[in-house]
Amino acid sequence: MTERIDWENIKKIAMRDAYGQTLVQLGGQNKDIVVLDADLSKSTKTADFAKVFPERFFNMGIAEQNLMGFSAGLAAAGKVPFASTFAVFATGRAFEQIRNSIAYPKLNVKIAATHAGISVGEDGASHQAIEDLALMRALPNMTVLAPADAEETRQVIKAAAAYKGPVYIRMGRLAVPVLFDQSYKFEIGKANVRREGKDVAIIANGLMVAEALKAAEILNSQGIEATVVNCASVKPLDENTIIAVSQQTGAVVTAEEHNIIGGLGSAVAEVLSENYPVPLCRVGIKDTFGESGRPEELLVKYGLTAAEIVKVAQKVIKKKNCKISA
Repeated sequence: MTERIDWENIKKIAMRDAYGQTLVQLGGQNKDIVVLDADLSKSTKTADFAKVFPERFFNMGIAEQNLMGFSAGLAAAGKVPFASTFAVFATGRAFEQIRNSIAYPKLNVKIAATHAGISVGEDGASHQAIEDLALMRALPNMTVLAPADAEETRQVIKAAAAYKGPVYIRMGRLAVPVLFDQSYKFEIGKANVRREGKDVAIIANGLMVAEALKAAEILNSQGIEATVVNCASVKPLDENTIIAVSQQTGAVVTAEEHNIIGGLGSAVAEVLSENYPVPLCRVGIKDTFGESGRPEELLVKYGLTAAEIVKVAQKVIKKKNCKISA
């Protein structure tokens, strides 16, 4: 597969917009679905659900611990709660409640967090969740999903609603390129190979999937064939696909809008180190906090671009045939 995408004219939609629309659709299909928010419903787009199903919407105020505890109670009573707020508040401020009241008893709560990563922009480091995947991935019983675009977000939300157990869903603020159409089928625990090549595998999620595809096109012009894997299911991870593309290429790059510690890059490194060690380099936030700025400028400053992926891919390919001397 060597698809070329018209990046100049590609449609862009925010994942949170797709989330709000999908909640309304699901609400009409299942009367047990309820939605909770922490006074951010206009930003998280849960306000869409509130307009149609006001009796099933609960604004918990700026009290994220209570948001999670209340959601746990609703799940224990047989409801399917979607609890939403910004990612930094959902995973940081309410971590204890998620751990002890949701993950430990394995309750059917869906934590759908928006405004993740540094692309939150001008709100700055205090609002830019760069550690949320690490926090949620470390919790037993927690499923962790990070979709790449609006269509995948729709399917992720539907899959989460159908799944029995706690789920963390990571969404951004920005409008991002639409990469998938309705023929695409998301499945929890499965990765999606978007492009195949023999020289290097680029494994990405979130808005970095689009950057990975751009990077593959640039690399192709240099005579380098790259496999691109969309890995929205961070936990459970599709170990079979990761091992397979590593065997095919012998070199791996991961790309994520998250700290390189504890997120997708760490998850892939864990799989490869135990099963098929190959050279691996991680593109992501280099263990530092973000800052206030325009989202596009921040993505460039922190190396979350196709150009950075290209540079790192060239570096990791060179490592393939290097032998370490004693």
